[in-house]
Amino acid sequence: MPDDVPPPGRPRLHTRLSQAGRAGTHVHGFVNPPVHRGSTVLYSSMAERRAAGAGRFEQKLIYGVMGTPTHWPLENVIAEIEGGTHCQIVSSGLAAVTTPLLAYLKSGDHLLMPDSVYGPTRGFCDGLLKRYGVTTTYYDPCIDAAGLADLFRPNTTVLFTESPGSHTFEMQDIPALAELAHARGAAVLMDNTWGIHFFQPFSKGVDCSIQALTKYVVGHSDVLLGGVTVATEADWERVRNTALALGQFASPDDCWLALRGVRTMAVRLERQMQSAIAVATWLRGRPEIAEILHPALPGARGHDIWRRDFSGACSLFGVVFQPQFSQAAVWAFAEALQLFGIGASWGGFESLALPTNGFVHRSTGSFRFAGQLLRLHIGLEAVEDLTADLQQALAVLHGHPG
Repeated sequence: MPDDVPPPGRPRLHTRLSQAGRAGTHVHGFVNPPVHRGSTVLYSSMAERRAAGAGRFEQKLIYGVMGTPTHWPLENVIAEIEGGTHCQIVSSGLAAVTTPLLAYLKSGDHLLMPDSVYGPTRGFCDGLLKRYGVTTTYYDPCIDAAGLADLFRPNTTVLFTESPGSHTFEMQDIPALAELAHARGAAVLMDNTWGIHFFQPFSKGVDCSIQALTKYVVGHSDVLLGGVTVATEADWERVRNTALALGQFASPDDCWLALRGVRTMAVRLERQMQSAIAVATWLRGRPEIAEILHPALPGARGHDIWRRDFSGACSLFGVVFQPQFSQAAVWAFAEALQLFGIGASWGGFESLALPTNGFVHRSTGSFRFAGQLLRLHIGLEAVEDLTADLQQALAVLHGHPG
């Protein structure tokens, strides 16, 4: 089969991730495509060079920064995962946020941003975008369409969404919010890193989907990469032009590693989803815990939206401790964990713990929880070992002066 053309009948995700971005099952050669490194591309004639120059929106060899045969299979796989038509690979997850914001906004525009947004996104809005004349309003991530309507202005051109929020896991009604935004002429951007393929953004009204490929696509916590996916030619031209103007580029070596990570992503996601639900359920039964912030758990905040719009869940969730435990006690709990590293990011093979209080910023009063928060990422370790580690750390929590 030719490169990147899925078999008829649209097979299941496991099959698509195994087959997409390869030369084909009946092509002589190595299973994985090679790494193509280079800047200069040579042509046999001026006519050939001139024809190549007209292909800035196509997968053609023109100059290294415009893509190589290593970038294109990865871009095609990510577009396939998200249900889009085109993907622009960029240098990091943050670049996957900032590139489309710059593509859809201009000086004098107004941006609506959820208060639960990824921290560096807030920093970009309050820093560079503000300096260049873009005004940002942060809205309660749990707001409904009627409430959000009051925040729109004549110059609101972008509604940014992130569902669930990456620290406090608020679920947003994306179809309803997107319908509102489109009725007012605004584009809808979404950070879909938590949803990965479980949430199909373009069937829910999203115009541009953002992924930190650093997370589950790479899967091994050793590469920084981002993806920006769209579903229309107009959106592709907007994103592609901006990425090229910014000189956005990802190393072919990093793209090759991400493409290799894709092959096992479905298996890792399935295992990590099951493990995360098991650990979250175990924690939910502990007396030290006031609440579990995991939308896939029945009865949890946002579960009804998750059940309607998502086909699965990733391995990142939040823990709310009982009010009597202080920040110092929760930090001591995190430090006592032996199998969970203390660190940012997620989506790799390793488990992580990161206290939320003192590390996130809110401006609309949307941080409403009974006690101290901790974010957990569940890796590929055995569930029994992880719960045993959490149990011994809970003993430290009790023994720490609050």
